[in-house]
Amino acid sequence: MAVSIKSAREIELMREAGKRLAHVHQELEAMIAPGISTWEIDAKGEKLIRDCGCIPNFLHYNGYPASICVSVNDEVVHEIPRKDRYLKEGDIVSLDAGLIYKGYHSDAARTHAVGKVSTEAQKLMDVTKQSFFEGIKMAKEGQHLHDISRAIEEYVTPYGYGIVRDLVGHGIGTALHEDPQIPNYAQKRRGVRLQAGMTLAIEPMINAGTWQVRFLRDGWTVVTKDGSLSAHYENTILVTDGEPEILTLY
Repeated sequence: MAVSIKSAREIELMREAGKRLAHVHQELEAMIAPGISTWEIDAKGEKLIRDCGCIPNFLHYNGYPASICVSVNDEVVHEIPRKDRYLKEGDIVSLDAGLIYKGYHSDAARTHAVGKVSTEAQKLMDVTKQSFFEGIKMAKEGQHLHDISRAIEEYVTPYGYGIVRDLVGHGIGTALHEDPQIPNYAQKRRGVRLQAGMTLAIEPMINAGTWQVRFLRDGWTVVTKDGSLSAHYENTILVTDGEPEILTLY
């Protein structure tokens, strides 16, 4: 496994990529409301990315036909936006987006409430988000990859939620997906030792029910096997010799 260590120049480019993606997410969050189509969210997202001088890195990636993954309720990730798919009051919607700035990638995801949601849905979103922050407490130079995965699992497990195992976080840089893979559950092996200059996309995907998922016939959409709600929270981070730096936070 070859994990790239970014130079000072590369880190600055990734900071800027992260800053621009944070702006895109902030603007997309503002448009979430009942009655909007998932296609409108994707169209707005692509425009925002291009208007800030970047390229949408999801568009045509391995054939994916959109710039923003817009996944609703039991859809874990990779739902393809549609003109006839409208958000409804009480839905939760996950937006997974990324961009390329001067050859460097950023990647982040958020799950949002559509209007007023149930207490159970809000709790799932809150726990998923916090599990990311529990994980990155371990994202320090000298720690191991396993420490991040274990911290996420230990935080989520008491809530009885399922941690998706078929999809994981990843390294990121001049490619959207680089080594290492970053599971959101504890591993038997300790994994690579973290070093300052590593850039990682850490992304807990948490289900209200089983951890098991299935892939739909479109070849992209991943849904929970039992139809339960799913939430997703992701940021691109930089490992430092101190506290990790979140490059896509807003």
